[in-house]
Formats: sequence, structure tokens, C-alpha cells
Amino acid sequence: MNIERLLQRIRLGEDSTLELKQVRLRADNKAIEPHADGLSDELAALGNAHGGTLVLGVDDRTKEVSGIPLEHLDGVEAWLTAICTDRIRPPLEVVTHHLELPGPAGQPRAVIVAEVPRSLWVHESANGYFRRVGHAKRKLTPDVLARLFQQRSQARLIRFEEQEVPAIDFKDLDPLLVNRFMIDGQGDAALQLQRLHLVKESDEGPRPTVAGVLLCTLDPQRRLRNAEIIAVAHAGLVNDPNEQVDAQEIQGPLDRQIWDAIHFVRRNMRTPARKPLGRIDYPQYDLAAVFEAIVNAVAHRDYSRHAQRIRLFLFADRLELYTPGALPNSMTIASMSAISAPRNEVIASLFARYYPVEEPLFGKNQLMDRRGSGVRMILERSEALSGRRPVYENLEDMELLLTIYAAAGPTDPMAGGDQSR
Repeated sequence: MNIERLLQRIRLGEDSTLELKQVRLRADNKAIEPHADGLSDELAALGNAHGGTLVLGVDDRTKEVSGIPLEHLDGVEAWLTAICTDRIRPPLEVVTHHLELPGPAGQPRAVIVAEVPRSLWVHESANGYFRRVGHAKRKLTPDVLARLFQQRSQARLIRFEEQEVPAIDFKDLDPLLVNRFMIDGQGDAALQLQRLHLVKESDEGPRPTVAGVLLCTLDPQRRLRNAEIIAVAHAGLVNDPNEQVDAQEIQGPLDRQIWDAIHFVRRNMRTPARKPLGRIDYPQYDLAAVFEAIVNAVAHRDYSRHAQRIRLFLFADRLELYTPGALPNSMTIASMSAISAPRNEVIASLFARYYPVEEPLFGKNQLMDRRGSGVRMILERSEALSGRRPVYENLEDMELLLTIYAAAGPTDPMAGGDQSR
């Protein structure tokens, strides 16, 4: 740290990235000035803005270095750390330095300099949500706060799918699942997967990311317990356990989940038929549209929501698909069919490049395409079959619910309908 530069900044006073605080101790050596709640607001405000520097031991009015007694330096630092971890949610990480700066008479006095990075998260402190504007903190209004949450959660720097997963090593990845991403002559497996954001280099070597665990391990649910699909089929119209005819916890790598989910729908939907002039099937759902909906749910769900899973329900008259997470990137229900804005860009990109679809039924070459026409296809094909347009609903910014209505079977009493599944 450049001491001369720091002294120059102190002389010029507080600005949008510099906060000065004098520290006063009471008899039991615990810091009472500044108040811990107020300091938590200042620290969170810096983190919610562009980051900055807090200097403890400098009077913000006179700019004099009052210092901190050497015997209390560690105690004040522990007090500061406790504020960052206990009074700010999520905890704010800061880097601290013990420095000596010249006091009013030129004598060296100890200070603590805390560097606050521009945070990857939006932090709530003791008195609410604040952001640094100029040399002061400002409480965030609901509209500005909502926008800040969206910006931080969708920024490439902090995309959840690119974060390292604890307690798993590169060797835990399945070789056959990894092999699908390998290109001859492009480097070793770790290097290629790092380029694809499936692993991340760390001090301990390459470590799998969330996307790497989801795509390259046989049982991602061991580390990401919510990364599964709960599928239930009912004979009736409501979620009644007594009318449940089939249920499955669909797990495994994401592509396996997609295929198992579409097979669950195919297995449980009714397919009436007419036979007089040769069998003609009348399926309840357009499977290509259902397949697209399941792919979208798996690719775009919010995997950071640890308590939520994709839920797939089949009823006698409809299919319901619940996807965890609010709509990303300022999307609305109305704009979904026209705008493509994936939450998980890594997963969506790899689905479009490395996952071929072999069944001609779905008319696709890859699990996803780059045209952004999936929602429109779901709506149009399902409506063409059933006569009712599917409905998307945003449930309290927590889940996206898609309802696809079942097509009616043949009604001609002379046709000899077959109610086979």
C-alpha cells in the first residue's frame, strides 16, 4: 500500500471510495465509536457500490490521525471482522492492513486500513440496504434495490454456475461424461474444461464448477441436492396422493434428467386412438413441445435456490412444470416468446454445441438452439394440438409455472376408442 498516496487521500477528505472513522474505546476496551450498526451500513454501502477503503483511527472532520493504541489493535480488528460477518448479510469480505501514519505532532500512530472490494452480492446491513453515493451512504429505494439485485445476480462475474463446488476434485468427474467435451489437439482435459467454465483453477488445482458438477458427474445431487426433477402423475385433476399413479425422483447429469423426464411424460400420458380405418393415435401432448419445455426448465432454472427443485405434474387434463427462479434479465411473461436471455449461459451454450438429439421425433439437432424460438414453439404447437394456449405464470418471483393443456381424445362413438397409455 502506498503510504504517501493514502496520506494525500486523507488530507483531501472522504469521497465515493474513502471512509474515515475515529475509534474511541471505553474502559473494557471494546469499541463504542463508531457504533457497530452504523459502521456496518458504511461498509455495506461501499460493497454495494464500487468498493473502497475504510481507515479506522482518523477523524473524518479534522483529518487528523488520532490512531489506535497498539495494545488494542488486534481487538479493534476482531471487532471490525465481527461487524462484517455478523451484522452484514451475506457477510462482507474485507482485507485489513495495520499501518503507522504520522499524528498531529508527527509521531507514528497505528491505524487499520480495510479494503472493501466491489462485492459480488447485494449486502443488507443493520439498518437496511445502502449504497455509497459521493462521500455519503444513501438508502436504496425499492426500484433501485431490485435493479441492483438483478445486475449482480446476472453479471458474468458472479454467475452461480461458474462458482467452485466445495468438497469435490477434478478426479471426481466421470471420464465418459468429460470425454464428450474433448477436442483432439486442444490441450489436456483440465485446460479444455477450464475454457468451457466447467472447472476453475485454484490453489489446489482445477476444481469443478457448478456447471461442471451438473454436466460431468453421474450423481450431481451429492453436492447440489436440489438439482433434480420431481415427477408425479395423477389420475384425476388435483394433487391428491390417493390418485397418484406414478412418481419418480429424476436425477443424474442434466441431459439424463431431460431424457428421463420426457420418457416419464410419454409413459404416463393417455393416447386414445381410432381404429376403423387403421389406427390413428391422439396423444394428449405434443411431445416436441414438452421436450422443449423440459430442456428450458433444466437449462434456465436457478440452481442457487437450494430448497427448490423442478417439479413436473401430470393430471388428467393438463401438465404443470414448475421451474425455480424468477425471470432473468428484465424479462417478462409477455416478452418470453420474443427474447432469449439465458440465466445459465454456460449450460445453455454447451447444450447447443455438445448435446445432439438422436430421436427424429423432436426435429432438433441439439438439445438447445441459438434462435431463441423455444417458447414460441411450445405455445404454438401445444395450442395447435389441444386448442388451448399454454399459460406461463410468475409465482411471487420464486418460480415459473408452465401449464400445458391436454388434448381431448376422439369423441366419435362409432370409432371404438382405445384408452391405452
